[in-house]
Order: sequence, then structure tokens, then C-alpha cells
Amino acid sequence: MLHPHERDAIVAREALLQDNDTNYQALVEIFVGRKSSHIALIKQAYLSKYKTQLDQDIINIEPPHPYQKILVALSTSHKAHQADVNQHTAKCDARRLYETGEGSPGAIDEGTVLEIFTKRSIPHLKLTFSCYKHIYGHDYTKSITDVNSGELEDALKKVIKCISNPPNYYVKILFASIKGMTADRGAITRVMVSRSEPEMDEIQRVFKAKYGIELRETICNSIPSGDYRDFLLALANKTV
Repeated sequence: MLHPHERDAIVAREALLQDNDTNYQALVEIFVGRKSSHIALIKQAYLSKYKTQLDQDIINIEPPHPYQKILVALSTSHKAHQADVNQHTAKCDARRLYETGEGSPGAIDEGTVLEIFTKRSIPHLKLTFSCYKHIYGHDYTKSITDVNSGELEDALKKVIKCISNPPNYYVKILFASIKGMTADRGAITRVMVSRSEPEMDEIQRVFKAKYGIELRETICNSIPSGDYRDFLLALANKTV
């Protein structure tokens, strides 16, 4: 019953206040999966409801985590840029990522990666990672794995997968959440509600191709009957 930006403000707050550990996955989905105009409304709703700035609350997370740097960079990008996409610039950015990553000895250059995340829109970043694969023959996430593996690298891989192939990213979350020992209602509801209009058709196609079973059937087999299951099935049936 809430406006989408109000709902996202609440999701962000709950993610920040989650017991024991910040739910970075939920925050990444907001900053990657929403348009800049929507992010601005989320921040306004967050400030109005909680009397504090979302960006500042992310910066103040304790203990510090590499996700903070990535989220702050993405937030800055939303404030500074529209959905500008430039093929030449994307190729240049892809080459910079290569030259400061697998193209040179040692770990990836954190500064270069965060600079690109800060200055480019989400559609442009998606094109950059597509160009990287076209030029070098594999995903940038593979180069991160080959160069080094740590908290920053793990966080970058998850964010980049969400940027590069949203349906595949959300399908994996849904399957893991629904088929887990105890269904992660927060993750299931968040994905089903937020992606019901932009890409639910594609999510269902990818889900069937990847796991050999319909999303609706998986929900029926794994979620106990009742209003909650009916709610999820209604969202799954809301296709165009």
C-alpha cells in the first residue's frame, strides 16, 4: 500500500538495523535497481521518516565494510549523473579496469574501480562490463577472482553481477531463499515486489531455464499454503 520509494526507504532502514549484520544485499538492490529520480525520492522519504540521512547512515555502519565504499560511490553517481551511456567512454573504462587489474601485477586498484563507480550511471556501468567481456573474452568478475580474493573483491563481484545481469542475479536469490531450510521471507518479498513490473517475465523465463521448474511451481512446493503464498503467486502471475 506504500509508494515504492517509501517502501524502499523502509527496506533500507531495516537493512541497516538488521540484527548482528547489515543486510548489504538489500541496499545493493536499491542503489543498483532504481533510477536516479527514484533514489532521490527514497532519500527524501528516509529523511522524513527517520530524521537522518541515508547516505550518512551507510557511512556510519560499524564495523566498516567494503560494501560501504561501493554504496557511497553508487549514491554519488545517482546524484551526479543521468542515464548517460557512451560506447567510447565505456570501452575506455573497460580498458582502465583491465590495466589496473589483471593487466598488472598485484591486487585490483580500488581507487580506479570506485572512481568509475562514482562517475558513471548504472546503464553506463552495465555497458562497460559488457565491453570488458567483448574485449577480453571473459567477465570482469572472473578477472577479480583471478587477481585476488578478499572482502572488497567479493563485494564487487556481487554488485557487478546485479548490474550486469539483473534477472540472473534475482533468480539466484529467489531460488536460494525459497529452497533454503527456512524460507527467507524478507528476500523473497523484496525481490517479488520490487521486480514484479520491470522484469518478472524475464525472471520467470530465466528461473525455468536455470532450474528446470516454474517459479510459481517452486513457490507452491516450498511455501506453506496461506495468504503469504497466495500473495507471492499473485505477483508471479502479474506478467505482461
